[in-house]
Amino acid sequence: MPTAKLLIVDDDRNLLELMRMRLEAARYEVTAAADEAEAKEAVRQTAFDLAVIDLQLAHQDGISLMEELRQVNPEMPAIILTAHGSIETAVEAMRRGAYTYLTKPFDARELLLHIERALENGRLSSEVNRLKELLGERHGFDNIVARSEVMQRVLETVSHIAPTDSTVYIHGESGTGKELVARAIHLAGRRRDQPFVAVNCAALPETLLESELFGHEKGSFTGAVKSSRGLFVQAQGGTIFLDEIGDMPLSIQAKFLRVLQERQFHPVGADQPVQVDVRVIVATNKDLEEGVRQGTFRDDLYYRIHVIPLALPPLRERRDDIPVLVSHFIKKFGEQMGRKVKGLTPAAMQRLMVHDWPGNVRELENTIEYAVAMTREDVISEDLILPSKSVSVEQTIKPLKEAKNAFEKTYLSRLLEIAQGNVSSAANLAGKYRADFYVLLKKHGINAGDFKK
Repeated sequence: MPTAKLLIVDDDRNLLELMRMRLEAARYEVTAAADEAEAKEAVRQTAFDLAVIDLQLAHQDGISLMEELRQVNPEMPAIILTAHGSIETAVEAMRRGAYTYLTKPFDARELLLHIERALENGRLSSEVNRLKELLGERHGFDNIVARSEVMQRVLETVSHIAPTDSTVYIHGESGTGKELVARAIHLAGRRRDQPFVAVNCAALPETLLESELFGHEKGSFTGAVKSSRGLFVQAQGGTIFLDEIGDMPLSIQAKFLRVLQERQFHPVGADQPVQVDVRVIVATNKDLEEGVRQGTFRDDLYYRIHVIPLALPPLRERRDDIPVLVSHFIKKFGEQMGRKVKGLTPAAMQRLMVHDWPGNVRELENTIEYAVAMTREDVISEDLILPSKSVSVEQTIKPLKEAKNAFEKTYLSRLLEIAQGNVSSAANLAGKYRADFYVLLKKHGINAGDFKK
């Protein structure tokens, strides 16, 4: 594998030299810049794989320098170093495109670990960008925002499985984008010019669902005034996407199993079978293994559809994506509504970052649509973010000790999420000594390792 090329920028020449020596010892090719001008010239001369930039430079801050450098090399991830830890700065750095944020003094092993992760993330980003170019913007693949490593891996998997005809089983909570990913699989495959047909199995009663999927003959039941081809026939040569497959009635599961096994079925009221050539993608937010144990889902069908499993993470497990999703939705709704909205206040962004998002990306999208519609300024303020979550004082009153402990535990968990499980960084963000921070973690039974990526 070629040696990665790193750019390090810091006006502390002693620290700069120390970083250069340690990174070269780790077999990286390192260019050191002691000021902004040297860094800009270096980026014009060399295609770096990653930059490590100090926040406090002589003539400008490291975040704005990062933005200038990425105008020359947009694919270059950046790690921001600072001795001035705060949640606001961390959120701002990552909102404006930094891969991560590291607080001085840092451990050399910690820096190397972040560099390795950033380079791997960059490799995944390149693969995703290749896939986006393959699909083209006309297919809407850019609607899948994938800055986080976990979503980068999902889209890398999409690029590998798309050329096959294997059945794909997508599992994820409501609002995570299962249909969007199913469309991406279809559009990246050889069937892209053929139909993509989507049906929600939970949206139709049993009698109508069977007729919708497999079609029917005229007069086969009351109201069948003419024959219908059904969705499987409409998807001929393309892809059929069955969402909420866990809600498919047992009687229809048997018929669907035959389609998977023999690629044929009988329309309702028909004597002759119909042959189909379709790729099948299914999705669910339910635990189908539990459905098999309870007898609500056929075990033979479960194993037939569980060929290529693809798990979509909930938004609370991919918080790195929130700032870029927010930018995407602000642009989308700003254009739709004819409003010029630049972004969010730090307090508004922080409120988004700490919310649990039970409705996932769909809930976030609705939240931003509301905020764009309601704001009277060009920056969205905190009061427009999740206003419906505000409840009465009577509902929120708890004993002081209980309320304090609950806040403290949530606060510590959010810090560790932002710091990706790094206790030193989280302690700096909190303004606490590392040892004191460990005491707090022990008090609340929090394991920092659970937050590492």
